[in-house]
Amino acid sequence: MRDIVLGGAFIILWWFALLIILPIGVHAEESASVAGADPGAPAKPKLMMKAGIATAIAIVLWGIFYALVLAGVVQL
Repeated sequence: MRDIVLGGAFIILWWFALLIILPIGVHAEESASVAGADPGAPAKPKLMMKAGIATAIAIVLWGIFYALVLAGVVQL
């Protein structure tokens, strides 16, 4: 059961970090190059880079959470 909670905590922390990082550095295209394209769509969203940053942040936060569990501060 403890492993399930720790895995769920990582997933929640990863989504939390991703949703915070997604809007950073997003700029709309100057002109729609394709007919019917949304003018508010980001020119270069850099999703893989943001997913990597979210993973790194989630690993750090999860490590802190795991240390608190091992220290007995957080009871599972």
